[in-house]
Amino acid sequence: MADVNNEQVAENKANVSTDNIQSEFTVVNEQGTTRAFSKDGERGRGGRGGRDNRGRGRRDEAQAPKEFEEVTVAIDRVARVVKGGRRFRFKALVAVGDGKNRVGVGVAKGQDVTAAVNKATDRAKKNIIKINLEKTTIPHEVMAKETGAVVLMKPAPEGFGIVAGGVVRTILGLTGIKNVSSKSLGSTNKVNIAYATIKGLASLQPKSEWITRKDTK
Repeated sequence: MADVNNEQVAENKANVSTDNIQSEFTVVNEQGTTRAFSKDGERGRGGRGGRDNRGRGRRDEAQAPKEFEEVTVAIDRVARVVKGGRRFRFKALVAVGDGKNRVGVGVAKGQDVTAAVNKATDRAKKNIIKINLEKTTIPHEVMAKETGAVVLMKPAPEGFGIVAGGVVRTILGLTGIKNVSSKSLGSTNKVNIAYATIKGLASLQPKSEWITRKDTK
């Protein structure tokens, strides 16, 4: 008699567990989603494909292409002597460009590196200039000076590449210039070289505006 009762209890437990499983998947099928709910209405585990895509739109917006490419050219630590000691800050030099004919540089200081870079980036975007190109090079030779720094840039044929060093190469790489020969003369101060490069690019004139003089005898 005891064996019969034990068999009935085991059979009832199996039926109850089967009912719970069926009720759980029945709710899922009725909802048409991969989320699972128990018989009591509690939320269960979803299937592998049950992840919602609510955050995907925000990720796509975050991965949208930027208008300008930003490059941190240099970061220096500067000190200011005040009463009681020295106060240290950071100075950042940032260059921005769209890979075509717009480029700019900015310099700013901040309490930390992140603040300095953000300020410099904002200033660089405010100081954007448009440059005149001749296909993938510059239309003519140009020399620009900023305090003690002098930058010389010459046009180059197709396939020559960018022959420049340090700061000049970084700034030219943010534009549509692919072939140019450059030489940095005078001071090695990175900020002055950057401003001299921008000044030289801003002074470029297209061929249509060249003034030619005819020799007269």
